[in-house]
Amino acid sequence: MRISRLRMAAGILSCTMALGLAGCGTAQQQPSAEDKAAADAARAANEARGVAEASLGKQAEILSQGDLALNGRKQMLVANRISTGAQPSKGDGNPSPILVTRAAVLEKNDGKWSQILLCDEHLKNPNGYLGGSVDARATGWRLEYVQDAKDGLEMKFTPAPQIEAGYKNSDGYQQPLPTFNVRWNKDTKRYQSFDASHDKYLSERPLLYLPESTLK
Repeated sequence: MRISRLRMAAGILSCTMALGLAGCGTAQQQPSAEDKAAADAARAANEARGVAEASLGKQAEILSQGDLALNGRKQMLVANRISTGAQPSKGDGNPSPILVTRAAVLEKNDGKWSQILLCDEHLKNPNGYLGGSVDARATGWRLEYVQDAKDGLEMKFTPAPQIEAGYKNSDGYQQPLPTFNVRWNKDTKRYQSFDASHDKYLSERPLLYLPESTLK
């Protein structure tokens, strides 16, 4: 009888130890805070990559991302680069100009990404051609951009002389290469061009369609 009780106690002890070891194993398998942060970063990078490619194709390059407009929403500046020159600066200074065939600003709102600015042959936002750029048509652009701590992302688009070999407006007349300055207008809540004095945003010329498209 005593032997049976000893065997029972030993069995209970064995089961208790086994459960304890299993519990320890489960605890060891829990991901650390660093692992979770790395996984979240990887998911965010994959999402950004997918959205960029949905907008401008497999050759899309993410030039800048974050709260670019200082409006509390995540945005990305993406482009199809055709220049093999200097890489743009990662700081707050003036980055090196790059040559692009297309560029776009994408914004995430309520879990969905939309294209809110497009540079292809023309400069457009969801309301139409950017003010002052209606006669501008180019197959390539010289893009400069800078992230200002106060005003947010500012972009300068100039028809690329290396590509255009003499810029012509929509009527076919050759003219000096114009530069279009584009920045987020806090009042209208969209990217617009503004005059050389930076004092006035320019109204768009409406299109027959809205270029905004939901990406994801």
